[in-house]
Amino acid sequence: MATPASRISIPRWVPGTCHTRFSYRRGLQDVAVTRTGKPIIKVQGGRQVENEGHTATVFGATGFLGRYIVNRLARQGCTVVIPYREEMAKRHLKVTGDLGRVVFMEFDLRNTESIEQSVRHSDIVYNLIGRMYPTKNFTLQDVHVDGPERIAEAVAKYDVDRFIHVSSYNADLGSSSEFFRTKALGEEVVRNIFPETTIVRPAPLFGFEDRLLHRLAGITNLFTANHMQERFWPVHANDVGHALELMMHDDNTASQTYELYGPQNYSMADIAEMVDKEIIKHRRHINLPKAVLKPAANLLNKILWWSTLSADEVEREFIDQSIDRKAKTFEDLGIDPAEIKDLMFQYLQGYRSSAFYDLPPQTERERREEKKFLHVIDDQ
Repeated sequence: MATPASRISIPRWVPGTCHTRFSYRRGLQDVAVTRTGKPIIKVQGGRQVENEGHTATVFGATGFLGRYIVNRLARQGCTVVIPYREEMAKRHLKVTGDLGRVVFMEFDLRNTESIEQSVRHSDIVYNLIGRMYPTKNFTLQDVHVDGPERIAEAVAKYDVDRFIHVSSYNADLGSSSEFFRTKALGEEVVRNIFPETTIVRPAPLFGFEDRLLHRLAGITNLFTANHMQERFWPVHANDVGHALELMMHDDNTASQTYELYGPQNYSMADIAEMVDKEIIKHRRHINLPKAVLKPAANLLNKILWWSTLSADEVEREFIDQSIDRKAKTFEDLGIDPAEIKDLMFQYLQGYRSSAFYDLPPQTERERREEKKFLHVIDDQ
């Protein structure tokens, strides 16, 4: 009686070896056909004998959002190509996948040949490269427009199946913020070169090593220009990583634009108040006029060699997040985004003093306080 094609045969031991060799038989249900007709053998995560499954290139993988998508791709059996600039910045990504599944390639955003070498064998490319402020070596135009243009050209040259470009909320060509203007221009450029590009616009992210919760909890975040009144929908980085993973398996997301934002709208002052309650400390914030803080931030950003407040970040304090209602959202991907107040404790516990370190999260303490009181409604 013949063995069904979808079953795995019995392991065979080869004399003279110290390992077991597996022989796999695949069925039609194990094969996925991409948008361009390329067959992809679907595999499960874990130790694999053969090089199978998707091959994904993730530009910007060494950044904050990068680790969330690399970990998801590598653990499901994908081969992940990670272009990098700094040797020490990629160390934490080595353990996200099996041996040989995570491949590192040195590249330069201004070197077209190195970009082409990074994408030529891939069937999906993610571009997560972004910078919140200009540096001495790269302007926002270099990072958000010229770089994505070279990546999109390489994707089109090698006819890669999917290209997912991570932009930003409030991307607008008419914005007063250079960051938002260059993000919008980058979207326009990549769509003109590769029309099937999926555009993703995440709201301000929170998670490990974010620039939201940790910045508010730190002692260096002292000055503000708008009394922290800018409003937005913070989103969990893990939810955005999950969305990026699902887009790889769904060709219907090609040529679409996604606005990924959290379930609740907050002002920066609201989040700062929740952070203070969670770390059981009070962080002072001094409000300075925009005409004073913006030039000072611009000067410091040019003099200092470490990350500091930039002039464009001061400008963005006066711009509330706006949502493109025509764009798709988490709901179209079947994802229920997490609420920031439910996850704040695990990211901020380290900012507490030793006297309060073992106290439960603020939300749990509030529930305990509620139980101490008997609420009586007098409707007489």
